[in-house]
Amino acid sequence: MDAIDEEKPLLPLQSQDVGSEYTRDGSVDINKQPALKHSTGNWKACFLILGVEFCENMTYFVISRNLVTFLTTVLHESKVDAARNVSAWVGACFLTPVVGAFLADTYWGRYWTIVVFLPVYITGMLIVTVSASLPMFSTSSEHGNVHRSVVYLGLYLAALGSGAMKPCTSSFGADQFDSTDLEELPKKASFFSWSFYMTTVSTLLSSTVLVWLQDNVGWGVGCAIPTAFMIISFPIFIAGSRVYRFRKLGFSPLKSLCQVIVAAVRKCHLQLPENKSLLYDPSNSSSTTEASHKIQPTNQFRFLDKAAIVLPPSDETCNKPMSSWSLCTVTQVEELKMLLRMFPTWASFVIFFAVNGQMSSTFIEQGMVMDNHVGSFAIPPASLTIIAVLSVLALVPVYEIISVPLVKHFTGHDKGFSHAQRIGIGLSLSMIMMVYAALLEMKRLAIVQSSGLADHNVAAPMSILWQTPAYFLQGVAEIFSCIGMSQFFYDQAPDSMKSVCAALGHLAIASGAYINTFVLGAVAVITTCSGAPGWIPDNLNEGHLDYFFWMMATLSLLNLAMFVYSSTRHRENTAS
Repeated sequence: MDAIDEEKPLLPLQSQDVGSEYTRDGSVDINKQPALKHSTGNWKACFLILGVEFCENMTYFVISRNLVTFLTTVLHESKVDAARNVSAWVGACFLTPVVGAFLADTYWGRYWTIVVFLPVYITGMLIVTVSASLPMFSTSSEHGNVHRSVVYLGLYLAALGSGAMKPCTSSFGADQFDSTDLEELPKKASFFSWSFYMTTVSTLLSSTVLVWLQDNVGWGVGCAIPTAFMIISFPIFIAGSRVYRFRKLGFSPLKSLCQVIVAAVRKCHLQLPENKSLLYDPSNSSSTTEASHKIQPTNQFRFLDKAAIVLPPSDETCNKPMSSWSLCTVTQVEELKMLLRMFPTWASFVIFFAVNGQMSSTFIEQGMVMDNHVGSFAIPPASLTIIAVLSVLALVPVYEIISVPLVKHFTGHDKGFSHAQRIGIGLSLSMIMMVYAALLEMKRLAIVQSSGLADHNVAAPMSILWQTPAYFLQGVAEIFSCIGMSQFFYDQAPDSMKSVCAALGHLAIASGAYINTFVLGAVAVITTCSGAPGWIPDNLNEGHLDYFFWMMATLSLLNLAMFVYSSTRHRENTAS
């Protein structure tokens, strides 16, 4: 759950305003008129938005959960290439939210960003569905290269549409509630709970029913169903335009960060004044918001303070207002500094999500060479990812209702665990997961050797259910790390940049996916020299996937050590 549901009201809450005709948070309707409280927003608008969010999440996971299987069995890519391409695609899905957030906050607004990119998403899914359905695109024919190009065109159009929508749907849903209304404010928190629930249900549906249809009925059918839901959701979403509430576009925080950097570089030759009060910090601001967000100057990253140096007026500039790209306030500078202080923790999550990426790539490839039969039922390797989802659904209530009060009794911390403790526990569990996966692969290879199957690309006589503990550990790791991440970025963010810092989570996922792609590529090159089959060959029985898992476990251990060091330094700096 995002911590955004703890947002402070824009105006003081007053019970006598509950029955007023218009909202008090500045929202407007589709005609840019003040929004009427009883005919716009609230749950009647959110149901439509939740529908779009459900369809978007279901479509994303129906691709990501089983894409490695599609690439290896349909496009006949090597296992290492498939794993790299899956990581690259996932990275694109979580890198493009920056584009969507920038367009939504600066130019179009959240509604129009969804309206523009939902058809892009649908187009991409239609291309993928058609390319998976028509026999003319069979890779065994001369059209194999055409098929591959068409598939990747559809996949990356879908990535663009999905990524651009991700930062907009839940935020647009939250916009439907007036933060200054005593009755609507609790509903806003309830919306995020239902949003989390709907996305989790869609993840389960994708990882079970739709993945099974892809493996047993056909890839075209498995992709056509979520595509049909997406097509239906588009006109329904448009039909609700008159009941939505819209927020007026304000100052772009991303633009503010760029202004500080540009202004500091322009003045790099200047000497900082000893007296910090000489830096530009207008105390008599006409904006109440600016006054409430005022931040005092600090000693870290002093170079950036040059952006707030006030130049003496010259004959050419005395009659012209100073450009915001040449002069920034102390508050703008300090907001950038606060983001820089978060970087070590953000970097820890990059490695965490690189390890997490194994669930949709190498873990599935490992499951493909294990016995996936339970009685007469064959379990698709990609479906085991639901173990992580189910563990989250089952353990989050336990965590919040039982664990937090119990730990709070011993630590005295209001939230039971501190941010650093939660994140550290999650990183530790992620490392243990990789150790288990490595030990499991060692056992599988030993069985292959003893059975004389090393030279054959066949499944080992070892149940795929042995992967269950690894997926469970990853689910528990996400409970600690992801909750800790959301709360850390929210609490440590400047008041005017809560949404920007929330987007850092998407960037960490994208960066982790690309790190995973790089590592897989490097492993493929280094371990196949001198004609060796490599760690991750097409026939995993001839490789050493366990070496790769041990390497990722070592990387996780180093990441944990760096996080402990940086969090200790951060605590010391805060205390001083």
